[in-house]
Amino acid sequence: MRNRAAYFGVFTALALILSYVEMLIPVNFGIQGAKLGLANLVIVIVLYKTDWKEALLLSAVRILLSGFIFGNLFGILYSLSGGVLSLVLMALLKKSDRFSVVGVSIAGGVSHNIGQLCTAMLVVETYQVGYYLPALLAAGALTGFLIGIISQGVLRRLRGFRFV
Repeated sequence: MRNRAAYFGVFTALALILSYVEMLIPVNFGIQGAKLGLANLVIVIVLYKTDWKEALLLSAVRILLSGFIFGNLFGILYSLSGGVLSLVLMALLKKSDRFSVVGVSIAGGVSHNIGQLCTAMLVVETYQVGYYLPALLAAGALTGFLIGIISQGVLRRLRGFRFV
């Protein structure tokens, strides 16, 4: 049990560090709020090395902490909606055993952006922000692909390692 808590702390710290590093990287997709999603690397690895409940808790803790440290309440709201939808979809696809790590990560990136867009529509009370959808889908697929490739490589190197 102590090992599990220690690993959770390490993963939380790593995800927060990656969130901070992401803030320092000047990436402009031409879309307000679009990011690389570096912290999702940790989420994907935890999803594959433990279970969906642990990954969901880690995702929520990371979003709340990074939102309070680096962002604001609206950022937390958008990130939580995207993060929960993303993790649920990734867990279901992983469980099906029909998708690779890269495919699961792409679905996670795309669904994260869809969750955030739906929340934006509710917050601003208009569907006109939906014109962002094609660009968000492309950005989510690209970043999901990159995170998936890196995750796949890390998981290959951690094949015999247990986190429990």
